[in-house]
Amino acid sequence: MRGASANARATLVEHLDEVLDAVSAKAAATLGNELFAVAGLLDSEPGLRRTVTDPATPGEARAELIGRILADRVSDPTAEAVRTAVARRWSASRDLADSLEHAGALAHVAAADDAGRLDEVEDELFRFGRIVAGNRELREVLAARSTPVEGRQQLVDGLLSGKATPETRSLAVQAAAGRHRSMAAGLQEFGRIAAQRRDRAVATVTVARPLTARQTTKLGDALAAEYGRQVHLNVIVDAAVLGGVRVEIGDEVIDGTMHTRLEIVRRRLTG
Repeated sequence: MRGASANARATLVEHLDEVLDAVSAKAAATLGNELFAVAGLLDSEPGLRRTVTDPATPGEARAELIGRILADRVSDPTAEAVRTAVARRWSASRDLADSLEHAGALAHVAAADDAGRLDEVEDELFRFGRIVAGNRELREVLAARSTPVEGRQQLVDGLLSGKATPETRSLAVQAAAGRHRSMAAGLQEFGRIAAQRRDRAVATVTVARPLTARQTTKLGDALAAEYGRQVHLNVIVDAAVLGGVRVEIGDEVIDGTMHTRLEIVRRRLTG
């Protein structure tokens, strides 16, 4: 996100940080759910979305309009956050809904942090993403545009009921709304937001056998020293790598697995 939209999102996040510092974890969760709902409203009403982002209309007028629409439908902190966002200039109409969803995720992450559940949320989002990736039938149902959004979200909520933190359930249900290129992409984005709450990077580590606690600590310390910040490790055990470690952090890949080394040798021999 660039230009006017980037500045508008920054203003929204700054406003949200002030609100979250003053409310309880329960109120933060309510704020998150309501921001998700407003993002969904804008997705379903393109005419409204264009109206509240129309640069030809003064920001105050747009904010007043959305305030009237949301009156008695959301809490005061949510209404104020949305008015703050709508009053800003946006480069593209969709950027507003994207930023409200981003703000909703920040609110749920803050609620998890206040409740001491942030580590659990990061781990649960990653593990659920792996479950979705490994279950073709589930993946296809969640990706099918013929399946109503409400149906996809109810399915995800049912799968996680009693098995995940409230924040993970809310974030995963939102990831099923179809706003991202895939369910996995939505979960990954929300996991990244959770990691950023503590200024941590996220590393996906693939190994042939589970790491011991000592190995996990050593790897985490080594990556923290390399990247200058704490690194949250999401570990995947895959016997196909044979040995060694593959680490992915953002767009960077450090591949020291035996499988990759053998493949390089094979290519050289056959080339």
